[in-house]
Amino acid sequence: MSKLIRALIMFSLVLAGAVISRGQDIPRVGTPFVQQYDKSSYHAGNQNWGMSVNRDGFVYVANTEGLLVFDGQRWKLHPMKNNVTLRSVNIDQSGRILVGGAGEFGYWTVHPYGKMEYTSLAPLVKDQRNLKNDEIWRIVIDDDKVYFHTFSKSYLYHDDKITTITADGEPFLFSFKVNGKHYFEQIPSGLHELKNGKLVQLPEANKLHGMNILCMVPFAQNEILIGTAKNGLFRMQPDGKISHWRTPADDFLKKYQLNNGVKLYGEQYAFGTIQNGVVILNDQGEIIQHINKNNGLQNNTVLSLTLDKQNNLWAGLDNGIDRIAINSPLYYYTDITGSLGTVYTSKIYNDKIYLGTNQGLYRSDWYGDTKYNALKFSLVPNSEGQVWTLENIDGKLVCGHNNGTYLLQEGKLVRISTVTGVWKFQPIKGSSYWLQANYTGVGLVSTHPTITLSKQFGEHKTPIRYIKQAGNDQFWLSNHQNVFNFKLDTLTQSGSAFTNINTGLPANTKLYGIYNLENNIVFASDSGFYLFDNILRSFKPYQELNNQLATFASANKIIPIKKHAYWFIKKSHIAKIEISVNGQLEIDSSSWNTLKGKLMNDYEHILNVDDKLSLIALDNGFALYSHQRTKSESIPPPIITNIWNTTTEVSPVYDNFDFPKNQNNIRIAFSSSWYSSTPLRYQYLLEGTNQGWSVWEEASFREFTNLSYGDYTFNVRAISPDGTQSEITSLSFSIQAPWYFKWPMVAFYIFVVILLLYFANRHYEHRLHTQQQKLKAKLLTEQQEHLAKEVAANEKKLISLKNVQLEQELINKNRELANSALNIVYKNEMLNTLHQELRTLNDSSGNKLSSDQLRRVNKLIEEAHNDDRDWDIFEKSFNEAHENFFKKLKAEYPALVPNDLKLCAYLRLNMSSKEIASLLNISIRGVEIRRYRLRKKLNLQTSKNLSEFLLEF
Repeated sequence: MSKLIRALIMFSLVLAGAVISRGQDIPRVGTPFVQQYDKSSYHAGNQNWGMSVNRDGFVYVANTEGLLVFDGQRWKLHPMKNNVTLRSVNIDQSGRILVGGAGEFGYWTVHPYGKMEYTSLAPLVKDQRNLKNDEIWRIVIDDDKVYFHTFSKSYLYHDDKITTITADGEPFLFSFKVNGKHYFEQIPSGLHELKNGKLVQLPEANKLHGMNILCMVPFAQNEILIGTAKNGLFRMQPDGKISHWRTPADDFLKKYQLNNGVKLYGEQYAFGTIQNGVVILNDQGEIIQHINKNNGLQNNTVLSLTLDKQNNLWAGLDNGIDRIAINSPLYYYTDITGSLGTVYTSKIYNDKIYLGTNQGLYRSDWYGDTKYNALKFSLVPNSEGQVWTLENIDGKLVCGHNNGTYLLQEGKLVRISTVTGVWKFQPIKGSSYWLQANYTGVGLVSTHPTITLSKQFGEHKTPIRYIKQAGNDQFWLSNHQNVFNFKLDTLTQSGSAFTNINTGLPANTKLYGIYNLENNIVFASDSGFYLFDNILRSFKPYQELNNQLATFASANKIIPIKKHAYWFIKKSHIAKIEISVNGQLEIDSSSWNTLKGKLMNDYEHILNVDDKLSLIALDNGFALYSHQRTKSESIPPPIITNIWNTTTEVSPVYDNFDFPKNQNNIRIAFSSSWYSSTPLRYQYLLEGTNQGWSVWEEASFREFTNLSYGDYTFNVRAISPDGTQSEITSLSFSIQAPWYFKWPMVAFYIFVVILLLYFANRHYEHRLHTQQQKLKAKLLTEQQEHLAKEVAANEKKLISLKNVQLEQELINKNRELANSALNIVYKNEMLNTLHQELRTLNDSSGNKLSSDQLRRVNKLIEEAHNDDRDWDIFEKSFNEAHENFFKKLKAEYPALVPNDLKLCAYLRLNMSSKEIASLLNISIRGVEIRRYRLRKKLNLQTSKNLSEFLLEF
């Protein structure tokens, strides 16, 4: 179904092209665009002996190295059996590619996605020995019969059989199928017609005797046009009468040796020559085009010709292949040698075309479209240098030159003003004067009695590039930086000073010019178009225009075409804009995309020659645009030409688009056999992913890597340079799921899941029972734990109470220890006081006591001092209160003596030195000495407090 739809689309396109082309003549001036394909492009041999185009628009070429196929994007070579050189190619109604060469002929069968299979018919020939010496130079198709023509015989292929047609011992030259009849040229007897399987000589065959017929094409009124090698063209009427067709091209065809021919559209004919390229004639025999190596062809020897679906002419050359865009509205004059330079201005004047370039003024004869015009430009004398503008003033050609103003007189330029750098001329309405914009201001040009520069204005020598008249005596002037108002009285030739008016314009904006658009003066700038408000005396954006122009709002040129139609140019990008009655714009900004980038930025120039033809200046010549030469707007949907699996190696895929999971890298190539000087762009969408349509790009293949398993649909469409989109072509394919996701495994997974659910349920029930048991045990455990916690809490409370009690007991014991110590201190102090009092005590006689008496008493006091019973009681109580403090201290520091232990105990009770001295019955100084010695025994650093150390011990 898709093939049928594509065939219907292609048929409709061909039919539309034929209807559009009918009645349109190929332009006679300029040269059609020639797309060159050299052997480095198609990677095959030099010579291309035959060409044919199939219903999809693919071009098939009989090349010396095999069959070449061009799908619009890529060339591919299909070598022949035994590397046979091909001499001919044709395509039958079934789409088979019929080929013939040295000792071999057959057909290629075209399958989808680039697959081609060759079937040799040579084995069907009975005389194999003579076949090896034959070469198939022509293939003629007559319904279901195919004639493979050699110079000695013709092999007829019909009903899978080969029969041989000979000429009773005479050799053949070529055979032709024209107007439903089949002709053979025999040497030397001449032209014959094949009737009922027999060759019948034409009545007037002798008129072509020895002329070598190389082409026969349909002509007007069922006539046949016969092309001979070196004797020109002949016309054969339906009744067989033959006459020499004497045409202006006769000498050309004889001199350069006609080699082949093909009928074009609109009763026009193309003939390839051996020595001078392609010549195109109309039905009057006039040359309307000549394309050779000088203006586009790679080679002047044309071996074959054919037409594609767009009526482009293809030429198989002795060295290369060329496509000649004869049906394009754009024709070109290309300055191949660079002698002209860059074209800045042009003018048609007195049947000549003048080009102003950066090197001077050049001219050539101009015949318009009435006669073939092979333009040959020559430099106008005295014009060397930069030519900025050309103007027809009062019937005279005036040249604005870098060196001044020049007038064309007697074929050369004569300078009439030395004011340099003339950019533009502007007529002054209602007078015979013109204004001139130049490097230093504005000049007034008078036309009577002769053209002269009457006066120069601009006291500050301000350069002026643009002029536009705003009123009878009011003018707008500008350069790239400023806009000026200028008032001029032509009667007195007096002008005002330049008044700078920039109010309302953005700062640092670049001005492009002043133009008249629908009777409105508009100011072009890089920030859009502006109008001048005469009431506010200020510029304002022309929003209504800018909004509709979109990107062309910053156009730098406006050139009128006709009423309500204009060229807008933005940095060499051209748009044609037509303005409707209600002010709506119809914008065509894509028809001239082929010229984008080929114009000189800021110096773009278009000359409207007439209402049918416009000249567009280019960097290396100019283009001629024919307004009436339209083309079909439809383009065929892309064809998917190849599919490759690139996972491990690049291998073509022709069927079975269900790819294994581990073969998930796919490359898809596509093309649309629609030919133009600017390549088509493509956009694709892969359904099955989360990505949308891609951006438009010229790449004609797409590679997808690491695709996940699933179903995919690849969609692709094309867009032409003028913005026309094609229908969508689709391809569905799939990536297989891995083995563990296929149906047997899925069924197994379901069984396993059911089994798992069963066991899970059993497990759940068992677990539920277990959990219930555990819950009961847990509740019991929690109760026990709760009771244990209560017991523990109660025990903790008891321990806390005991601790409080113990602390209280410790406090009481410490208090008792302190009291005991204080009692010992008090006792010792009393003994000391008693000892002192005894020394002053007298007996009854008033005498002091005797020494014996004192000694006995002092001994008792001393014994009381040295009595350790108090200390033993104190030590016992202290150990109870402070957990065997003395034992631990003695164990840690064995060098301590009892007095040291006493001192430690008193210090732990935080007693003062005075109290300790009384307890130990020593002086305070003695206490300090003991403290010092104790520190030494305890190895305490000087920074450590002794009492704190004992409290922490």
